Amino acid sequence: MPYHVLRFQDTPNPNALKCVLDRAIAPTARSYRSADDAGGDPTALALFAIPGVANLLILNDWITVGKRSDARWADLKPAISDALRDAP
Repeated sequence: MPYHVLRFQDTPNPNALKCVLDRAIAPTARSYRSADDAGGDPTALALFAIPGVANLLILNDWITVGKRSDARWADLKPAISDALRDAP
């Protein structure tokens, strides 16, 4: 079932962005430092497929996406929204 990003929120870390979703995605925290760590989590794998995504923290109705320093939020935000909308 797709998720929709209601808003993006800055964090104190310029390489991390909080994505507030329209509904809960995970009742307990899931943290991934790479696609290999994500194992069988299809939503995390879809996000890691976006060039520039470095790590994820998923909890309740939000996801914090960490990016590589050379990636641009202007490119990542629409890709994140698309990946979540198309999530299995």
